[in-house]
Amino acid sequence: MLFPVLGVLFAKWAPVNVDPALYTGFLYLCILPATVQSAIAFTSLAGGNVAAAVCSASASSLLGIFLSPLLVGLVMNIHGAEGSLEQVGKIMLQLLLPFVLGHLSRPWTGEWVSRNKKWISKTDQSSILLVVYSAFSEAVVNGIWHKVGLGSLLFIVVVSLVLLAIVILVNVGVARKFGFSKADEITIVFCGSKKSLANGIPMANILFPTAMIGMMVLPLMIFHQIQLMVCAVLARRYKRQIENMQQNQASA
Repeated sequence: MLFPVLGVLFAKWAPVNVDPALYTGFLYLCILPATVQSAIAFTSLAGGNVAAAVCSASASSLLGIFLSPLLVGLVMNIHGAEGSLEQVGKIMLQLLLPFVLGHLSRPWTGEWVSRNKKWISKTDQSSILLVVYSAFSEAVVNGIWHKVGLGSLLFIVVVSLVLLAIVILVNVGVARKFGFSKADEITIVFCGSKKSLANGIPMANILFPTAMIGMMVLPLMIFHQIQLMVCAVLARRYKRQIENMQQNQASA
């Protein structure tokens, strides 16, 4: 709920004179679901509640397949981006169906996947890289660098940092206010502050006109890189805190 509210307020405020499509791109970013793989990986690295991270990130990803297109139709006034049931159906076909088929095939493929985790992870990462490369290439073909200069790129970086900082601080504050354990706080921070590039670009290809996709996903691509770098630093910091807590408990 926090991300979409921030996105709507920021798009209405529009404090800097840049291409309006960038504001729309940030609004699109804010209504996307969370990542699954990186949220779980950072939670595990930091010593958080991995089981809760799996449930949270998976639920966000699955709900986002239905909710994100509907939110696009509600809050984004873009010709051709209606968030219709037909578009939801196409997104389900691309994102939900492979997820369901993968889980149904676990009795036959689970053991083989466990034995070949190294190669499977490389395939997974390569698939995401190809998705990003395809979107970036299409943006270049549509002349994105004639529309986005150095000032606009700096704007995207600054806004991404501010947006991520607000969400992380709110997540930490809420977790501590309601008395969650440190492990659960870690899960809340990493699952509640990330946005899925792997889901966002395929959705954009379905929801938006081809000529707009580059500008729409540029904030998402930059935010994705920033969230990985920031969360890597946070994960190491949380890990040290967990280790210190364990040492103090052991010495006590």
